[in-house]
Amino acid sequence: MTAEPTMTATVPSFAALHLRPGEPLLLPNAWDHASAAALAARGFAAIGTTSLAVAAAAGLPDGRGATRDQTLGLALTLGSEPYLLSVDAEDGFSDDPAEVAELARQLWSVGVVGINLEDGLGPAARHAAKIAAVKAAVPGLFVNARTDTYWTGGGGDGAGGTVGTETLHRLDAYQQAGADGVFVPGLTDPDRIHLLVRHLDVPLNILYSPTGPTVARLADLGVARVSLGSFLYRRALGAALDAVADIAAGRVPGGTTPSYAEVCAPDSSVSVRRSANSSG
Repeated sequence: MTAEPTMTATVPSFAALHLRPGEPLLLPNAWDHASAAALAARGFAAIGTTSLAVAAAAGLPDGRGATRDQTLGLALTLGSEPYLLSVDAEDGFSDDPAEVAELARQLWSVGVVGINLEDGLGPAARHAAKIAAVKAAVPGLFVNARTDTYWTGGGGDGAGGTVGTETLHRLDAYQQAGADGVFVPGLTDPDRIHLLVRHLDVPLNILYSPTGPTVARLADLGVARVSLGSFLYRRALGAALDAVADIAAGRVPGGTTPSYAEVCAPDSSVSVRRSANSSG
């Protein structure tokens, strides 16, 4: 039997963090131990990973199924740390639902509590089968089912303020397959977000965009989770480039620079503690 994560009474479950009307889960995405520990030290009880950063760090393409080993490796590093961990697993790194379910078992066994699975605009039935297989294999794992109709599909077929029948068809299939939440990156229009919230029976996850609604506005619209995706990783790269440009120009770099000691012991101020998932 698979046991639920052991947490202190003051730390809600990962699923419960999606069920707070007007207070969406703001999920920052880390790319290594140091970034995750720094975010946890700032009070984030839940942290996600970002597939772009995992792929970029290994010199591999994102979204092509090339980083299964690296994704598992990062999960192994972070899974027993004192925060709730959700893993961006692309499309599950396989078209075979049984293989995706096995990946989910491995993630759960090292302490992961959530998984993000994207459809890549492949067959909705195939993605639904993956979701069902994961939920059957690991019922306690929070499955966030992503559709790419607004990310790479140009917004589906939504027109005149509607969400689009393709988006709704896919999300309905994923809900019925057992998804705990759904994710529509690229959707930023407030009216369409509100319509989608009203349509769904599960929590809606939206990807934060600097040009889209604020977190407060998304909360008003009924969004349950706001992910930062690769944004922090890209900002970190940008900060490094800005800093070296400042140094080369004789300027003192601006922004926050953690001390050497803080990076050496990034989790010293983290107070939340939990154990990894276990079987018994």
